[in-house]
Amino acid sequence: MKTKDWFTDWFNTKYYHILYKDRNNSEAQLFIKNITTYLNIDKKSTVLDMPCGKGRHSVYLNSLGYKVTGADLSENSIKYAKKFENDTLSFKVHDMRVNLDDTYNAIFNLFTSFGYFDDDKQDILILKNIKSALTKNGLFVFDFLNANKVKTNLVTQETKTVEGITFDIKREIVNGFILKHISFVADGKNHAYTERVKFLDLEKMTSYLDAVGFTIIETFGDYSLNNFDADNSNRLIIVAK
Repeated sequence: MKTKDWFTDWFNTKYYHILYKDRNNSEAQLFIKNITTYLNIDKKSTVLDMPCGKGRHSVYLNSLGYKVTGADLSENSIKYAKKFENDTLSFKVHDMRVNLDDTYNAIFNLFTSFGYFDDDKQDILILKNIKSALTKNGLFVFDFLNANKVKTNLVTQETKTVEGITFDIKREIVNGFILKHISFVADGKNHAYTERVKFLDLEKMTSYLDAVGFTIIETFGDYSLNNFDADNSNRLIIVAK
């Protein structure tokens, strides 16, 4: 019997969204405004935000004038996001490992939404799907944590209480994965989930992109688009075409 991928359940629960309810929207919007301006992405462009979660980036991209599609595996997230649909904003349930039907001028993969799989071939497959869904000269914008800084500053244990739920969080790096173990009691039950993303530094990510035929045109280290520094940057942001 095939085991479900960890993200299939966790991203679909209400608890995931409770834990991360205070994510910094203004910071995310600053990044999108900065990157679309810097890259001079034409307002007539079609943009794919994948995975899009509940659609916060998609909605903001659409407000800037782009025709946006948000895609995510979580049915609950897409159900929520569909409330924001309009003539130039749509959402759909989609697995990144499945080829896309449409083409886009730009595809965004934001907020460390990559590197979930043991087998590198799965990650490379996702990049192939993204590349094949881009128009000629289309842009791929990739936003990931800076694995080197995470390793240096790993917070191995913390507790967060949100909406009356106390989340016990433990972090470790094992076999090339950054693991975040989350346990809590809610609605009279014990819950436990583990988020796991691959330890992807610039070198490893470059090898993935090279394997698919992408060319890196820019790298940044934060949402203000400062240069990437492997030791000190908060993010690893790559623009490829």
